Amino acid sequence: MFLVTGGAGFIGSNVVAALNEAGHADVVVCDALGHEGKWRNLAKRQLADVVPPAELDDWLKGRKLEAVLHLGAISETTATDGDLVIETNFRLSLRLLDWCTATATPFIYASSAATYGDGAQGFRDDPSLAALKMLRPMNLYGWSKHLFDMAVARRAERGEKLPPQWVGLKFFNVFGPNEYHKGTMASVLARRFGDIRSGRPVQLFKSHRDGIADGNQRRDFIYVDDVVRVMMWLLATPGVCGLYNVGTGRARSFKDLISSAYAALGIAENIEYIDMPLAIRDSYQYFTQSEAVRLHAAGYNGGFTALEEAVALYVKGYLDCADRFR
Repeated sequence: MFLVTGGAGFIGSNVVAALNEAGHADVVVCDALGHEGKWRNLAKRQLADVVPPAELDDWLKGRKLEAVLHLGAISETTATDGDLVIETNFRLSLRLLDWCTATATPFIYASSAATYGDGAQGFRDDPSLAALKMLRPMNLYGWSKHLFDMAVARRAERGEKLPPQWVGLKFFNVFGPNEYHKGTMASVLARRFGDIRSGRPVQLFKSHRDGIADGNQRRDFIYVDDVVRVMMWLLATPGVCGLYNVGTGRARSFKDLISSAYAALGIAENIEYIDMPLAIRDSYQYFTQSEAVRLHAAGYNGGFTALEEAVALYVKGYLDCADRFR
């Protein structure tokens, strides 16, 4: 039996799909379904149970699981309720880590590229506590993830007991099917596809930095299938432990992302550039790019989907279909 926290969410529901497709019907999802239609992300899946987060601690008592895939979190970068974010993203993670340690259960959890802050310290997934202490996340979400990374790193460096497999994954800019409930936290492609299809101009931010063209702010965009492939490889490779970046290692521009969608549909581009709001202009991040050396060194050779191919898969297989869900 596998437990997937956040299993009705974006990445979580894609992991549940992969587990089902691998022949695992004994999948338990822990999530709050709410009113945003998240249940649709699981409508095609077979599940053993759906556990509300408030009941998880009691549900775990006496259980034996094959693995815990901990993807549940408050992931909004604009979140402001510090107590709620710490309870959800940090303290719950600690309790799951302790449970997996006590029961010798493999534990794979979602960290985030948001832990790198503005990127001033680079994007090297150095797992040492000294390196982690140099990072300065820019928002509450990133800080909560960073706190947990440091807690795990501290135990590892002290030689304290940990689960037989423990892996933290610093996801970069993931996009793909089942992200529709995320609202403003969904990818730019998902949020702007309606404009593309209707013929309205797609609005992207102008650049307010010398030497960078409008729309040329860059991110390490990674298709959700690649993220899931990494996680399934980890489940099949129990000797791998540590903290790893999960990104393509190649930053691409927002213009590249949107241009690829127009190309996939075979229609002419219609992009206009608007001023970036003053409230975010000084803190806006112009570049992220994963260093994927450590993941490859650990033995992963599954590769990553090129942006143009990934966008075409997403557009033709989901966004431009009557049924957009995996």
